[in-house]
Amino acid sequence: MNALGLLATMSGQTTVSAQDVDVVPVDFIWQQITDLSWLHAVIAISVGIVYMLYGWRIFRVLVVICFGLAGMFLGILAGTSFSFITEMWGGILGLVVFAVISVPLMKWCVSILGAAAGGVLTGGIWYACGLPQMYIWAGVIIGVVAGGLISFILLKASVMLFTSLGGSALMTTGMLGLLHQYETNIKEPPTTYVHDLIFLDHYQWFLPVCDHRSDRDRNHRPEQVHQAFGEMGS
Repeated sequence: MNALGLLATMSGQTTVSAQDVDVVPVDFIWQQITDLSWLHAVIAISVGIVYMLYGWRIFRVLVVICFGLAGMFLGILAGTSFSFITEMWGGILGLVVFAVISVPLMKWCVSILGAAAGGVLTGGIWYACGLPQMYIWAGVIIGVVAGGLISFILLKASVMLFTSLGGSALMTTGMLGLLHQYETNIKEPPTTYVHDLIFLDHYQWFLPVCDHRSDRDRNHRPEQVHQAFGEMGS
């Protein structure tokens, strides 16, 4: 085999392996949606609307809440990893410490949240364009750098970025949870339209965190989703 043939073979193998890698746990995200009860879904929609429309007015409170929850999560992880502290006290300690620290370091905390929102946004665009998941970090890094720098130039823009993205994510999660509850528990016969819209490659723009799924999901035909839209509209 000559050199050009060897390079072509290696390039083809790399492309196949890159397309087959799943980085984002879409199944885990779908599980969080399906685990929502109707009450939790309604609360998520309500909080998401307030977060999205009025978050820039109360962003200091939201920043403290976000970092408090992050500290609680890290404290729980510390409680599971170390024996000198329990999960409960680790979560409480992490919640208090991160919430208190975020008050004097508000601008830096806004920068971190803006960077995270920018990374999620550009990562979602990467998936929506159908690019390989193996290289998703290239798109995420661009958003992280841009979102972090915006907060030092235009603080209000960074606040609006992470509050609008967080609120829309909460509202979308609640709406999908309600639709899933309706089509599985109320509608006769039960359907799987929401699942198909999320997992079908043809509609990867619907939830830009899905690219290449299992063979069973790929065997669905796009015509089924067109029919789903028609029935849901009627």
